[in-house]
Amino acid sequence: MEKLIGKTKLTLVRGDITQAETEAIVNAANSSLMGGGGVDGAIHRAGGPKILKECKAIVARQVRCPTGEAVITTGGNLKARYVIHTVGPVWSGGDRKERELLAGAYKNSLKLAKEYNIRSISFPSISTGAYRFPIGEAAGIALSTVRDFLMEHPMDEVRFVLFSENDLKVYEDAFRKVFP
Repeated sequence: MEKLIGKTKLTLVRGDITQAETEAIVNAANSSLMGGGGVDGAIHRAGGPKILKECKAIVARQVRCPTGEAVITTGGNLKARYVIHTVGPVWSGGDRKERELLAGAYKNSLKLAKEYNIRSISFPSISTGAYRFPIGEAAGIALSTVRDFLMEHPMDEVRFVLFSENDLKVYEDAFRKVFP
């Protein structure tokens, strides 16, 4: 699925984000930045030790990456030149600002991309795995946050790379609601 937002191509694809051929990929990281399971572990494994070394240097400076914030490293062995690490919220029922924090994770990743003059970026579905954020709601937040940012700050391409067929379907349903 694809949509033009101003001059920016927004695309939904099924695939492996570690293989994305965009200038940057976004990592759904944990606050320690030391790698973990899911997308985070896959990116660290595929990117190699250089990413972990750079994450350790960031942690040495700022202790951790707060929920909703983002930091950047090189892509190590990945096709992407950069990895933007962002920490999404753990779902606790919706009463702990999870929606705002998730929107912040997307917006702060995009702000960092803009700061580094990155023109193409790939996102996974942040917080919808181990952090249990309901994927239908997360997809709507992700797509509307990205849309709103791109209205003010165009890029060449923003991709959502969804790992499973089910995740892609949920994002396609949200896409039709955000872009009627």
